[in-house]
Amino acid sequence: MRIHQIYVDNNLRNYNYLLACENTRQAIAIDPLDHKRINNLALEHNYIITKIVNTHDHHDHIEGNLPLLENWDAEVLAHHQASHIPGFTTGVFPGDNINFGDQNLVALDTPGHTLAHICLLFTDDQANPEQAPAFFSGDTLFNAGAGNCHNGGDVNLLYETFVNQIYNLDDGTRLYPGHDYLINNCQFTLDREPDNVAAKLLLEQLKPHDPNNPHITTLGEEKTINSFLRLNSKTIQQKLQQELALNPEIDNIEKAVFVALREKRNQW
Repeated sequence: MRIHQIYVDNNLRNYNYLLACENTRQAIAIDPLDHKRINNLALEHNYIITKIVNTHDHHDHIEGNLPLLENWDAEVLAHHQASHIPGFTTGVFPGDNINFGDQNLVALDTPGHTLAHICLLFTDDQANPEQAPAFFSGDTLFNAGAGNCHNGGDVNLLYETFVNQIYNLDDGTRLYPGHDYLINNCQFTLDREPDNVAAKLLLEQLKPHDPNNPHITTLGEEKTINSFLRLNSKTIQQKLQQELALNPEIDNIEKAVFVALREKRNQW
């Protein structure tokens, strides 16, 4: 599978994706805000866009649907309970396979950022069996961060998504999020965990940071730099206990830490 990660130079710092089966030339567009670049890229590589997938229904993930449909006879797939999806044709349920040519993505039901959000997991490339898994996370999981929940989401559901799904992904899985927030998120990690050596080293490594040539993290690396995947960090826990008087004998401490981190990040 060929992955084209497209940085949209807007104030939201979106990433769009065009994935292609190099054998059949069939392709799938994920959250195609910059429809012109996606269309031109498909034409340049002789791809045929057969599917458009929206991870959720926020405007910056769906606005390119209709313009793309002017050029391609494509299905439009999204969570089966998502609303406001332009051109919507097919509802996606947990575990559904989304095929394009010889390639396949598996849909995960990942509520939290919104109540109807999907992520896409790629695990098997028949033409290149050594290719590592890839996780297209929309606005659920970011490099060194987690999605916000204040535009139709629920932080408790996001916590459950992290605990029951994201924590269980293979450490070698490459992460492809919906936005470039890596620098700010690493700085937030260090605000919460000043002794995090991995986050310090990564920030130094990324100077200067070029979102058009991004650093692709793995889930294993995320577990060293992402505070939302480090809920058992004593430094993070103790700092929050001092600030918020969390009681580890009463609270579900890891859930309390996750919720508190998300609130801190909202204000940071």
